[in-house]
Amino acid sequence: MADYEHLSVGHGDAVATVALARPDARNALNAELIGEIRRCMEELAEDGNVRVVVLTGEGDFFCAGADIGYMRDTAEFSYEENLQDARSLAAMFGAVEECPKPVVARIKGAAIGGGVGLVAAADVAVAEEGTVFAFSEVRLGISPATIAPFVLRKIGHSQVRALFLTGERFDAARAQAIGLVHEAVSEEDLDAAVQE
Repeated sequence: MADYEHLSVGHGDAVATVALARPDARNALNAELIGEIRRCMEELAEDGNVRVVVLTGEGDFFCAGADIGYMRDTAEFSYEENLQDARSLAAMFGAVEECPKPVVARIKGAAIGGGVGLVAAADVAVAEEGTVFAFSEVRLGISPATIAPFVLRKIGHSQVRALFLTGERFDAARAQAIGLVHEAVSEEDLDAAVQE
């Protein structure tokens, strides 16, 4: 396994635990983290000692979406640079979704924007009851286009249309009701539910 600056990867009992490791930034996605998640998932796909991948975040948040500084930088991108950036982001989600090992998302605190994209790309998602979800891109005047195919496959057209247009925040119970997550559990039961 490669060394990572923004990921923490642990192994035990054929389970690889991949934690987004930017807790001071609420595990927000930047170009480096996007690339590391993709590389890590591709490496784990080939690792014969790994049978399951748990995807989580260090600290109090799963993933707060795109890093504001990263978004500010992309505003200056040319068309070609913007296209390449979108392709890199889509490839990261694709690496999670297409991983031949089951990917279990362990979600707490918040999953916003691209963070919800990671949840949608996972095979199984378990969320702490207090978790907040949102497709907040609309509040910034942009579309959640790159995550749309992954989310659409997970929750369907009706929910996508409403949630993408409103940007409203919703809780783990609603996330479970619409099929985004499979279980919503108490904080003290989160690890046991993920382990199960």
